[in-house]
Amino acid sequence: MRVLLVEDNAKLAAVISDAMRAHGFTIDHVAKARDAEEAAATVDYDAIILDLGLPDRDGLTLIEPLRKIAPSTPS
Repeated sequence: MRVLLVEDNAKLAAVISDAMRAHGFTIDHVAKARDAEEAAATVDYDAIILDLGLPDRDGLTLIEPLRKIAPSTPS
């Protein structure tokens, strides 16, 4: 299962990524909303884990564009 992790806190992202990889997930990590949109447009993710407090945009406002870019990906 391939998951996009959108989290700007590097330490937290590392902990989440390591734990999920230990359970067999493939994790792609980005720290900004802009990068999340680019990633979702180029990779078919099984799920997106989204931080609500991103440096370039509120995570809640990112949900709608992500759903348009990748409508079949749960976020």
